Amino acid sequence: MSRGGGGGSTSETSKLRAALRSFEGRVYPLDERRVASGLGHRYGVNSEALSSAAVLHYDGSMKPWLELGIGRYKSFDSLEVEEVALLVSESSNLRRLRQVFALMFRTHFLALNPESFHYNNVIRIFIRLESPKEALRLYGAMRRAGVPPDSYTFPMVLKAAGQSPDFTLSEQLHAIPFKYGLEGDVYCESGLISSYCKAGKIESGLRVFSYSSGRKLGAWNAAIAGLSQGGRVKEALDMFLSMMRTGIVPDDITIVCLTSNCAAIGNLNLAMQLHKFVLQVKISSRTDLLMMNSLVDMYGKCGRMDLAYRVFTEIEVKNVSSWTSMIVGYAAQGYVHESLDSFHRMIGSGVSPNAISFVGVLSACVHGGMVREGREYFDAMVNGFRLEPKLAHYGCMADLLGRAGLLNEVREMVETMPMKPNAVVWGCLMGACEKFGDVKMGEWVGKQLMELEPENDGVFVALSNIYATNGMWDEVETMRETMKERLMGSTKLPAYSLPQVST
Repeated sequence: MSRGGGGGSTSETSKLRAALRSFEGRVYPLDERRVASGLGHRYGVNSEALSSAAVLHYDGSMKPWLELGIGRYKSFDSLEVEEVALLVSESSNLRRLRQVFALMFRTHFLALNPESFHYNNVIRIFIRLESPKEALRLYGAMRRAGVPPDSYTFPMVLKAAGQSPDFTLSEQLHAIPFKYGLEGDVYCESGLISSYCKAGKIESGLRVFSYSSGRKLGAWNAAIAGLSQGGRVKEALDMFLSMMRTGIVPDDITIVCLTSNCAAIGNLNLAMQLHKFVLQVKISSRTDLLMMNSLVDMYGKCGRMDLAYRVFTEIEVKNVSSWTSMIVGYAAQGYVHESLDSFHRMIGSGVSPNAISFVGVLSACVHGGMVREGREYFDAMVNGFRLEPKLAHYGCMADLLGRAGLLNEVREMVETMPMKPNAVVWGCLMGACEKFGDVKMGEWVGKQLMELEPENDGVFVALSNIYATNGMWDEVETMRETMKERLMGSTKLPAYSLPQVST
């Protein structure tokens, strides 16, 4: 599997080199190390990434005026400025965006056009491509260049802060809107609430919401979403009812937040009430695709694929999220054939799958014990659709191969995957070791799990079962004694249940 991923990368490199050769003689050579160093120093961009030919050079889709401007100052007319903005907006991956950004730097575009719009445009795409660190670094460069941020800058920067693992960023950025007189701006306000909630500081987000003088729909949505993502379902529903009492009409974002609540707790009664509300209100006098997709996902997670399918058939133009909700929903309920059939129908309709689509497909293969098909789908994902496998995909493959007893193959995959395995991946392998009684592999996996989750007693239970299967009763007793000692030295968290509350 790792070899498959490498093959995809080689193919992409060959395509890029061919594109560069086609432009040979028509572009000025770049001093890659100097440009990368300059970008890294001035804008805080990853200089190692920018120093590769795949980033600094460009292909036939670049405009001739960009070629002529390399390495020297050149004014830009209004049409050229629009073309730069379009190049940024159309960047579909980080490599492409860094490539365009490098050219903007080399043509001194930002120095010649010191407007917040152009910085905002690049920051927005960095966030869309899930690179918050680069977005925040570019915001810092914007401030150093003396370009004042506007009401569009802060919501994006706050969103980047919410994506960043540094949870203190929201607090650091909180004071800046006050400096520029934007504290009452509806977008900044909702951005602050969302940023705090995504950082796990829901109370701080709610405090910002409570101090809002004229609460708009965006602020309500941010607070409802924050409570939903924090697992505070009842509070999110109460806030929704409070919003309705103020006379504010919900939009598709509100409905998506609420349907995610129903999906999270599997409350079918609440889900059906919400669906009825959607039909009654007829939000914006149109059937919004995002809202319909959320309903499909909601019914799927509530275990009612018949209702999910009914909503799905009402969607006129189905996108990848529509199909993926059906694929994942069928797979979660064990409808293997229906899940894979939905995947092939999606391909047949001309819609390309995304990474989540393949999580559903691989999960279906796990439920069906379809090892050969699972390998083929994984290979198609990497080499056919050029999608980079994530931990969820490796977890599915570990589960699939482990259930089939292919423990050595799972170990090889775990040792060669490009990221560190998480507890789910190790847990799948441990479950397989327990099923097939593999002592040596089980001890190795147990060691990894204990390092990753030292408080997890499930490792000792699994090892005890493995030893018992092989008649190793001394080792079983050792495991039991170890568990007793751990229990005496710590307080185990009590279990709890979540009852359905009628609404």
